[in-house]
Amino acid sequence: MGQLFLRSLFSGILFLSFFKGNAQGDLLITPKRLVFDGSKRAEEINLANIGKDTMTYTISFVQYKMDDNGLFVPIAENDSTHKFAHKNLRFFPRTVTLAPNEAQSVKVQLIKANELAAGEYRSHLFFKNTLNNAALGEERKTAPQDSGISVNLKPVFGISIATIVRVGEGNGTVGISDLKFNAASDPSVNFTLNRSGNFSVYGDIKITHISPAGLRTEVSLMKGLAVYTPNSIRTIKVPLTKSAAVNYEEGRLLVEYISQSSDKALLSKAEIAL
Repeated sequence: MGQLFLRSLFSGILFLSFFKGNAQGDLLITPKRLVFDGSKRAEEINLANIGKDTMTYTISFVQYKMDDNGLFVPIAENDSTHKFAHKNLRFFPRTVTLAPNEAQSVKVQLIKANELAAGEYRSHLFFKNTLNNAALGEERKTAPQDSGISVNLKPVFGISIATIVRVGEGNGTVGISDLKFNAASDPSVNFTLNRSGNFSVYGDIKITHISPAGLRTEVSLMKGLAVYTPNSIRTIKVPLTKSAAVNYEEGRLLVEYISQSSDKALLSKAEIAL
């Protein structure tokens, strides 16, 4: 009986968010997303190679929807449930080669905005390493020879940033519901963000423990959480810091959703007694 060769190709998108930018492998990108609103017609994205090898990246638009858990799922451009921005955006260059520690900007321009109906449009700029068909990483695993099975896993990873166009008057508001504390060995909270309006919402989740004596201790901070249109909800689970200074058996937890705008506006808040 001949040997059986099994090959598996795994592909996906890896989204890693950091305070000052997005990074995957040796590519650092700032800002984490672009928003065209009001009179804004042009933006720049800064790319930096923080690795030790010269790398070439291609840039393209892709379309994603966000599910209720905040995961991105690829969708077709003819999906009528979403409004896409890519047809009204152009960027240059489309290919970037960066030596170690070298940086370059990519210019993104809004065009024909007057042809768009009021509302929010979104596409994602996708950056891929062209020198490796597995994009920014590859893992090979081969079973022992006598098993007759060979497995080749090639994760096709990339990094993308949301690119949003807002036209006309609009708003996005958000509330917090279904707040629950999980008192396990690794404490956490679950809750739901409820979005309304015709614009998406975006901000940071800050959780503070308040003792019976009123002492406030920050126990979690998650940056850059969005609820994108047309979604109305996003379910969130946030791990909490374990500290001898915090007693999760008493006091209360304050959950705040804070805008990343310059005024750090409070978008929503909720409390739960412990």
